[in-house]
Amino acid sequence: MKWSRWLFSLLALALAAAIGWQVYARLEALHQGGGKERRQARAVPVLAAPIERAPIALERTFSGTLEAHEEFFAAPKVGGIVRRLAVNLGDRVSRGQVIAELDNAEFVQAVAQAEAELEVARANLAEADSLLQIAERELDRIDRLSARGVSSASQRDAAQADQLARQAHLQVTRAQLARAEAQLETARIRMGYTRVSADWHGDDERRTVADRLVDEGETVTANTPLLKIVRLDPINAVFHVTEKDYGGLSTGQQVTLVTDAFPDSEFSGVIERIAPVFREATRQARVEVRVDNPQRQLKPGMFARATVVLERVAEATVVPAAALIRRDGEDGVFVLSEDGAAVAWRPVRPGIRQGERTQVSGEGLNGRVVVLGQQMLKDGSAVFIAERQSRPQP
Repeated sequence: MKWSRWLFSLLALALAAAIGWQVYARLEALHQGGGKERRQARAVPVLAAPIERAPIALERTFSGTLEAHEEFFAAPKVGGIVRRLAVNLGDRVSRGQVIAELDNAEFVQAVAQAEAELEVARANLAEADSLLQIAERELDRIDRLSARGVSSASQRDAAQADQLARQAHLQVTRAQLARAEAQLETARIRMGYTRVSADWHGDDERRTVADRLVDEGETVTANTPLLKIVRLDPINAVFHVTEKDYGGLSTGQQVTLVTDAFPDSEFSGVIERIAPVFREATRQARVEVRVDNPQRQLKPGMFARATVVLERVAEATVVPAAALIRRDGEDGVFVLSEDGAAVAWRPVRPGIRQGERTQVSGEGLNGRVVVLGQQMLKDGSAVFIAERQSRPQP
């Protein structure tokens, strides 16, 4: 019994010695491995990007709508039945081209009546002229008889009165003739109004039919729009801006335009007009951009996004926007040391932001800045550059 207890104690002692030897060997190996692994264990993994000297611009993108640069509504000056529309939606129209006709039967009849009245007025004028000539000859005959003492003074007075009456009648018939001529011209003009022409004002000779507002056979009144004709080159882009961006805009500024219809194309424009007042309902001002559209790809009614450069710096200190953080109420970045083993906190003043790039100004901004991992850092922290893991391909 005693022998068994002694043997068990001996085995336990041997096992404890073996475990102690293994622990000692492991500690010795760690000690001999040096401080490099320990230092790396304390360093913070970060990602970094270079600090650049590059141009940067303050851009604003506004959503807006395309509108026709100029619009013309073709309308008759008289009422009637639309007998023919010579053009249709999307057709190209030349200046002065007849694009619609109204039924003109009543106007033809009015012209014929005016012509007949003109002939009557001419006949009346000829009759009045003949009567005047007769009265003048009668007065001349009375004067010759009076010279021989054959006629009386009363006869001459009667002849002279008749002559004056005939002169007045001639003047009246001449006025009636002029009135008849004017009425005929008016009737012809009104008949011409039944042919509607594309007589717009502007320096362009061709435009496009944007809308057909009536159909053939409809009865319309005077000045009822029949067709909407628009100028597509150039075209206007209209957007609205708030007070914050209003001060940075001016006429003549360049604008880049993109649309959903042509997502891979950019169109250039120039700010042509800026409203001098703000709408009370929205507190925004209207801005009009003139856009060249020689291929007529852009159409009125399309949505558009207009990008305007409000400010530009030719050479600025630029860092990724992700590098900029805020600590203790001030903005700053962590700048890497030359060997990339430590970081230094650098307060900065942010400036223009363009996409994922930000302008900064301050002291000691050279080399590289930390863009990921700043939450674990402070001024002087040890770091090491971690490799950015690429995403596995699906």
